[in-house]
Amino acid sequence: MITKEAILTSAKRTLLSESASIAKLTDFIDDTFATIAELIYQSNGRLVVTGIGKSAIIAQKIVATLNSTGTPALFLHASEAIHGDLGMVQPGDPIICISKSGNSPEIKVLAPLLKRNGNTLIGMTGNPESYLGKESHYILNTWVAAESDPNNLAPTNSTTAQLAMGDALAVCLIEMRNFSAEDFAMYHPGGALGKKLLLKVNDLLEASRRPEVRPDTSIKNVIVSISEGRLGVTTVVENQKVVGIITDGDIRRMLNKTETITGLTAQDIMSVNPKHIQSDTLVVDALNTMENYAITQLIVVDEGEYKGVIHLHDILKEGVV
Repeated sequence: MITKEAILTSAKRTLLSESASIAKLTDFIDDTFATIAELIYQSNGRLVVTGIGKSAIIAQKIVATLNSTGTPALFLHASEAIHGDLGMVQPGDPIICISKSGNSPEIKVLAPLLKRNGNTLIGMTGNPESYLGKESHYILNTWVAAESDPNNLAPTNSTTAQLAMGDALAVCLIEMRNFSAEDFAMYHPGGALGKKLLLKVNDLLEASRRPEVRPDTSIKNVIVSISEGRLGVTTVVENQKVVGIITDGDIRRMLNKTETITGLTAQDIMSVNPKHIQSDTLVVDALNTMENYAITQLIVVDEGEYKGVIHLHDILKEGVV
């Protein structure tokens, strides 16, 4: 039975081994790496990334990172390529072929085929002297001294090195493209960052959620309006202009101060000059306004026209924060 101490020692040893393998890659970052980055940046095609086995999984992750950061890329499985998927590769597409040994049977079949239309072949391998290394126009060297498992068999350090090299290339391309947070949001509209940078108040407004009363509306009907709107608030509108706001808090404070509501109207308890925003305001800015004024609702007004109410719950439900 392995002890807890042995488990912890093994985990730490693996992490240190993999981190050392990544650190070693800096020795292989040279002018060739810069040339490869420039070639991909200047290409009018897509970057094709291929591999087999665990290297294929790494290839998929690299493709996902590139696509999400402005570099068009596609994944081509090495074994499927020689059974029809080679048609995915178009003339002008640079290709990265990932293989630790560079000598697997599939790679030996595939490498010459990848170059037949004049495509530039970039080999990502830990063995530059391998078949893939010699067939490639350029090499991304991902050599590791050994895997981290005790049998030196399971792809661990080698696949980590491949992944890190792919990330290094992706980040260089991000900087070369001046790829901004706003650009990233465009590719991730459903993520938290995308929503912060793209989602506007108008996107959350519902036409049916526009509670309003007149200045002379009775308190009873004001309460009904607040209840039906389910926003904890109603606006006071006169001549199509918002002149005030009444919250459920205003109602509670009124009830604490008076014995009867008979004869009271909306204008008697409303707050004038309520905080408001325009519908094209970013939701994250609306949230900041709510936080600054310690409120949970904002009236939405465009050029004097009442558009509705946005509530803090609407924002939280969208996962903006």
